[in-house]
Amino acid sequence: MPSPQRYWAVLVLMMGITLAVLDSSISNVALPTIARTLHADPATSIWIVNAYQLAIVISLLPLSSLGDIIGYRRIYLGGLALFTAASLACALSDSLLTLTAARVIQGFGAAGIMSVNTALVRVIYPYRLLGRGVSVNASVVAISTAIGPSIASAILSVATWPWLFAVNVPLGIAATLVGLRCLPRQKTEPRRFDVPSAIMNAFTFGLLIISVDGLGHGQVHPLVYLEVTAMIVIGYLFVRRQLTQAVPLLPVDLLRIPIFSLSVGTSVCSFVAQMIAFVSLPFYMQNTLGFNQVQTGLLMTPWPLVIVVIAPLSGYLSDRYSAGVLGGIGLVALSVGLALLATLPPHPAQAAIIWRMGLCGFGFGMFQSPNNRTLLSSAPRERSGGASGMLSTARLVGQSLGAALVALIFNMAPLRGTVVTLVVASSFSALAAVISLTRLGAAPKQHPAH
Repeated sequence: MPSPQRYWAVLVLMMGITLAVLDSSISNVALPTIARTLHADPATSIWIVNAYQLAIVISLLPLSSLGDIIGYRRIYLGGLALFTAASLACALSDSLLTLTAARVIQGFGAAGIMSVNTALVRVIYPYRLLGRGVSVNASVVAISTAIGPSIASAILSVATWPWLFAVNVPLGIAATLVGLRCLPRQKTEPRRFDVPSAIMNAFTFGLLIISVDGLGHGQVHPLVYLEVTAMIVIGYLFVRRQLTQAVPLLPVDLLRIPIFSLSVGTSVCSFVAQMIAFVSLPFYMQNTLGFNQVQTGLLMTPWPLVIVVIAPLSGYLSDRYSAGVLGGIGLVALSVGLALLATLPPHPAQAAIIWRMGLCGFGFGMFQSPNNRTLLSSAPRERSGGASGMLSTARLVGQSLGAALVALIFNMAPLRGTVVTLVVASSFSALAAVISLTRLGAAPKQHPAH
């Protein structure tokens, strides 16, 4: 795309992904307030968060596949419009049931945004600048993740909880209108959408997330084991069906490309490590090291701030150097940083925590952009939607497994759980580094965007 139009298109992508990522964390802060206002018990109110996440996970791959068929522009703008309308419905909800239903619809809209976001990056940027385009996306995700709780707290300090969702409406409308003018169209290859595969995908990933969450919280109810069994059976049938499809919804054709599958494995392991750290660090900082909530928030800030600085640099480097090397360096740094956090003395100086957090941010920022670039460019251009959906699915599955592992470890080792989780996170990062370095032996087959 020519530069002026490219900048407007990138702005639309930044606005959309910001809204989608913010809404996955912004409601967490308001859960107690929402529960009280709607007269719901805390356990039930968790579904305000879970419904959103579950809707995203089960629809990412079907929507990315549909993007290959009818165009990424249509899926993205449709998702953005649905997200905006559902945000208004969330703001107007007067019961837990209506709010949860609106959050499900909002999750489907967010999936439309996330499923083809990086595929559009590949269409918008020339091949020689693809790494920089991916790094912009990574920076926006990092910033949105970091500032979500702060934005929620700021809104709740001056307004009621419905405004957490109402603020999305004008931003979503503006992004949709600009996107209609600026987002590019791409050549599509019309084919029939595989509805049975989409249904099997929804059951497989939905049951995976629900059962992992149940096992992570130490539930031994027979229903959890029934969910696991159903997930395995449906998942097996799902994969078998995909192996018979010329263009499968679950991109098993892309997973046969060694560098693509290794990049997916690197992504899953690294996001497991990241989520374990993000969930357990507040408990570690407050319960083990004795810092208060404000101090904890400030001491964790260097991690996302360093990502914002490093992601553009790693994106620039990824246009010139191997993602296997860059990712390996970054993930080793992340593993070392997490291990050093786990071995802090009982009363550490704040500076000792800050530079360790910065090291973790450097490591994660150095890995993410090159890995995403390699994952995208190793897929054929006409399968950019499948690659984009797999990228987002790997992230969400990794984060879900990481959160479940924290709950499981806390149940098994209540006294030393916070330290154990950081050691486990360091181990997953080290495993991701090994997988990343393995890519040096996999011959990359690059597929330019144009």
